[in-house]
Amino acid sequence: MTPMIGRIEPPDLHVMTYNIRRRVVFDPRRADRWDARRNPLRTLLTAEAPAVLGVQEAMPDQAEFVHSSLGKRYRSVGRGRDRDGGGEACPLFYDEERLELVDSTQSALSEHPDVAGSRSWGSAFPRIVVTASFFDRATSTRFVVLNTHLDPFSARARVRSSEMVRDLAAAAAHPTLVLGDLNAAPDSPAVRALLAGDSLRDAWAAADTRVTPEWGTFANYRPPRAGSGRIDWIAVSNGVRVKRVGVNASAVEGNWPSDHLPVQAVLRLSDESSTR
Repeated sequence: MTPMIGRIEPPDLHVMTYNIRRRVVFDPRRADRWDARRNPLRTLLTAEAPAVLGVQEAMPDQAEFVHSSLGKRYRSVGRGRDRDGGGEACPLFYDEERLELVDSTQSALSEHPDVAGSRSWGSAFPRIVVTASFFDRATSTRFVVLNTHLDPFSARARVRSSEMVRDLAAAAAHPTLVLGDLNAAPDSPAVRALLAGDSLRDAWAAADTRVTPEWGTFANYRPPRAGSGRIDWIAVSNGVRVKRVGVNASAVEGNWPSDHLPVQAVLRLSDESSTR
């Protein structure tokens, strides 16, 4: 397939956020079955080859499949959201040939962020944020990436979780990217909470060029529609230039890899404080 962006050479950085739709035991819709989606997903990831990929709704076998699709040069951080580290995860994949992992943490989006599996504010299931700090070998730049998936049912949980993610981004000492399925549209309280203050900007609004229409990112295995709401997000801090951004509406031989569409951006990072 022809990539929307594809592999990008330094100093630019290609990032993607993608809810790949968790594998379910049974679904009457053929389009939702993992065996119908896995090969289209591999084709898309192989063509796009982002340097950083934040995935949501990944069961362990799906995370392994994403890793194998990206190739041997990639590594990942992030474990399952359950108390024992199992279950659905929000792994961050990165190109190790270009990026050196400096450190990483995983926190519960709850009143007890250090307690794995904890829930607050009406969340139906545990919710997490994975934070990783990288050193870009090509540009000698340090930067931080947060990857998350907010609760689809509790508006209060989405707002409080957005505030937590915003505070983590504000505390970072280097340029910061937030990737994730926020289950929230641009005019929602959760997105307003995430972008409050001057810590983060919507990458879509900040982009020099938008390479696609503003497709709604929850397409649900149907042709995408403009204006139906971006609920999958890339946000960036100061020191990050968004050169290009787009919502990838590519089906692969008529099959959709997920019920969501990935959001991708080409970034240029500047960090005067970077050191190894």
